[in-house]
Amino acid sequence: MVITGWRVLLSSALFAAVAVVPEASAAEGAAEYERIVNGDFSAGGAEPWWAGANTRASVAGGEYCVDVTGGTANGYDALSGQNGVPYEAGQSYTLKFDARATVAQPLSAVAGEAVDPYRQIARTDVTVTPVKQTFTLTFESTLDFPAAGNGQFAFWFGGQSFDNTVCVDNVSLVGGVLPPPGVEPAGPLRVNQVGYVPGLPKQASLATGSATPLPWTLRDGAGAPVATGRTTPKGHDAASDENIHLIDFSAYERQGSGYRLVVGDAVSPPFAISATVMTGLRYDSLAFFYHQRSGTPIEARYVGEEYARPAGHANVAPNQGDDDVPCRAGLDCGYTLDVRGGWYDAGDHGKYVVNGGIAAWQLQNSYERAVRFGDKAALGDGTLAIPERSNGVPDVLDEARWELEFLLSMQVPDGRPLAGMAHHKIHDEQWTGLPTLPHEDAQPRRLSAPSTAATLNLAAAAAQASRLWAPYDAAFATRALSAAEKAYAAAKAHPAVIADPGDGTGGGSYSDPTVADEFYWAAAELYVTTGRYRADVTDSPLFGGKSFNQRGFDWGATGALGDVSLVLTPREVSTDVIRSAIVATADAHLATMASAGHPAPYRTGDGGYEWGSNGLVANNGMVLGLAHDLTRAVKYRDGAFATMDYLLGRNPVGFSYVSGWGDRPVRNVHHRHWANQADPSLPTAPPGALSGGPNSALQDPVAQRLLPGCAPQRCWVDHIEAYSLNEVTVNWNSAFAWLSNWVAERVPPPATAAGCQVTYRASTWQTGLTAELTVKNTGTAAWNGWTVAFAFGGAERVTHGWSAKWTQKDSAVQADNVPWNARVEPGASVTVGFNADNTGAHRSPTQFTVGGERCTLG
Repeated sequence: MVITGWRVLLSSALFAAVAVVPEASAAEGAAEYERIVNGDFSAGGAEPWWAGANTRASVAGGEYCVDVTGGTANGYDALSGQNGVPYEAGQSYTLKFDARATVAQPLSAVAGEAVDPYRQIARTDVTVTPVKQTFTLTFESTLDFPAAGNGQFAFWFGGQSFDNTVCVDNVSLVGGVLPPPGVEPAGPLRVNQVGYVPGLPKQASLATGSATPLPWTLRDGAGAPVATGRTTPKGHDAASDENIHLIDFSAYERQGSGYRLVVGDAVSPPFAISATVMTGLRYDSLAFFYHQRSGTPIEARYVGEEYARPAGHANVAPNQGDDDVPCRAGLDCGYTLDVRGGWYDAGDHGKYVVNGGIAAWQLQNSYERAVRFGDKAALGDGTLAIPERSNGVPDVLDEARWELEFLLSMQVPDGRPLAGMAHHKIHDEQWTGLPTLPHEDAQPRRLSAPSTAATLNLAAAAAQASRLWAPYDAAFATRALSAAEKAYAAAKAHPAVIADPGDGTGGGSYSDPTVADEFYWAAAELYVTTGRYRADVTDSPLFGGKSFNQRGFDWGATGALGDVSLVLTPREVSTDVIRSAIVATADAHLATMASAGHPAPYRTGDGGYEWGSNGLVANNGMVLGLAHDLTRAVKYRDGAFATMDYLLGRNPVGFSYVSGWGDRPVRNVHHRHWANQADPSLPTAPPGALSGGPNSALQDPVAQRLLPGCAPQRCWVDHIEAYSLNEVTVNWNSAFAWLSNWVAERVPPPATAAGCQVTYRASTWQTGLTAELTVKNTGTAAWNGWTVAFAFGGAERVTHGWSAKWTQKDSAVQADNVPWNARVEPGASVTVGFNADNTGAHRSPTQFTVGGERCTLG
């Protein structure tokens, strides 16, 4: 037995064992913190254990069994373990595990570092035999590694000449004095960190142990008190496991920035009150899709230098390309497909028809709904920073088409078995690591088998596209409808081809065993577009709004999408019962929100939160928006805005779940090139990406290690490797983009006022300009914080500013006060300025607002 850094003692028993030597330094009665995740394998799975080269692992009979390939030279040539194990220098640890082997061999148990230089804390070599043994070992750590950091525990099996199988069980590592960390503590005052809209409810949540009302104060950007009141106790909130009070400051309407709520010593994050506070979010949320494009360069002129990158999977080394992709091993399809383009689904480089279908539908639906009920110009040509702008087509349809062309390319060719069906997905043969930029991915690309669900997604999205594109590109509209009808016929001929739930290597399986909802959705889209397929709609058991519920719809539950299209584009089939179902579901969401401590319109049968809960919350916000469209009842409008409050910071973790928006936005989403946490040379997520959100099932190793016992809404952490909590996907962002566009439309018109005057002067040169704005308070009350907003008419980009905090999103520019000039008395002025790059002619902006109120020009 070779021992390094361990103290062990052999003893005899029914099974041979190794017993711990007591540690004199151990504190009497100290808490025992378990540092190994899933050490008893009782759930039947192996996560977060990994198996390295020359090994293959599985859980069988409650043991973790590793098949080891012989002929290796060193113990570490065949190993298995888990990463993120915390160690504290100077602290004692006790390791215990059971082990056996088919053939007796040495085994090393190693505590140390997972990355170069691979420093060891402790190692012992024991001999495992066909008789199960229990080993108990103690050591003192010489290194510090935080939870979910670079600490590692591993078993080394290599260095043997023969193949073998080694099984371990009941692996436990107890020690250290720091409790397993959870999410970074959130402040007790939770607000929409972006801001609130005049004329709408303005509410916050307070976590407190008090059972009686507490005094609150609203302070402006200069710190002056502007409103006061008392909290309303709501009692225990099950979703957060906290005692919550409500703060309602709806009566305060003065627009400005830097507001904070104060209760005792608790101070909220800053927020704005402004009629334009939500305007830019509709465009950032849609910009996500250009960032996710595959097969084309992401250009700096649209996203900035930080996010620009070469085309991914375009058959340029080391890429193996998406232009000639075969089926995965075991599928003899006999052809390859050119499936370039489309959107990367999430944080990996896979492209999935069932996620792409609902996401493309939702972008198209946001436009179709705006034509019927809203402001289609806000989604029109020239509104997004994409290459297709200024082509005469609404930009949101252009962006959706990038995915639709990919969906059409996934169809099985004519003359082949399953012709007309759609392949379920295309992705890497093996999982890639973090970080990996798309153009650096060297993995072979493979098609998965066709599925009925994917085929119906194609049929639905393409049928919808056909009617929307008819005014702009008749040839594409015809091609889309032809593909949709072919797909629908193929699905009816093969109604139960289910994606393999075990096909999860290199990409998610996205298996959906129930496709009645996809059949209904596709039939509804075809009926709305063509007037045919009526019987397929009305004969479905889902007809009449049966798909709406308090959980919500998503990629695996799509029946509600068909209902929405039937309502927005009615034909002769009565939609009264569908409209009633939408309104009834919206009422149920409002009841859930009214009873909760934080306003999430989402409820499951067991009260838990699931993978992608934020996407479901956003989809349920969409239902609230549609209920307002159909009834004009303000309660549904208020509910949709309250949904945004939850997503933008009024939640128990105290984060805005949207990157780049709010005082404490998500930064470290699970993504292979927005991977700053893994590689500081790479960026964080660009503004407008929605995190997946709380998941009380804790389905990744980081979540399991950091959040044991969390309350449902608190099961979230901003960590790049917490993929079950913090990934991004196209279908979550499409839901958020729909809702963001809706709330931007539904801001109440500002009260007419002439309280400001702006004088604008600019000096230009060949590649840029310098501008100065003098902003005068022409009203009768002092400003305690202010926001000036205007829009450029060309390609100007602000590069530097002074006397204000300057931000720019596309052409929209905003200047917020800094502390020293927040207060502007009646009749007084403040002067601010900026430099900007510009290669064309500069035209002075023609409209300025302060706090959402239009100003006169000086």
